[in-house]
Amino acid sequence: MKTLLIYATIEGQTGKIAEFVSDKIRQAGHEVEMIDANEPSEISFENVDAVIMAAPVHERRHPENFEALLTAHAGDLGRIKTLLISVSLNAAFPEGREEAGEYVVEMNMRTGLKPDVELLVAGAVRTDRYDYFAMQVLQHVVLRDRDYVPKPGGHEFTKWDALSKDIANFLK
Repeated sequence: MKTLLIYATIEGQTGKIAEFVSDKIRQAGHEVEMIDANEPSEISFENVDAVIMAAPVHERRHPENFEALLTAHAGDLGRIKTLLISVSLNAAFPEGREEAGEYVVEMNMRTGLKPDVELLVAGAVRTDRYDYFAMQVLQHVVLRDRDYVPKPGGHEFTKWDALSKDIANFLK
């Protein structure tokens, strides 16, 4: 089985998730080709059995270049088994999962895609990379008084075991 893994990353967590998923695909005995949406290249869907797409959400949207790539290949993607991994902080909190799902609905409307499987995956905060303004947005807009206090250096919310199971189920 050959799988394309199309991903975009902004702060690095989705890149880390893409590498993790790539490793899981290989461990399952399948071939994987990683495509970074930030570095456009020719994409061939020939002999591809599945496509996994992964991107973070910032300001309620997945990256424009990621969405543009999916839109450009919507026809091919519509004929192949697909999984979308939408990475956001809202996915880390029970009260945020509905909003995290809305990000996917909005992206699907913009791109014309409807992935076979959609995963809402919790991302990470990288407080060591944020300036004062970014910290204020994190605390008062993104986290909105949720039960988490940002710590120096950041925090990873991604549930790796759950993601591993979801990838294994998709590859069956």
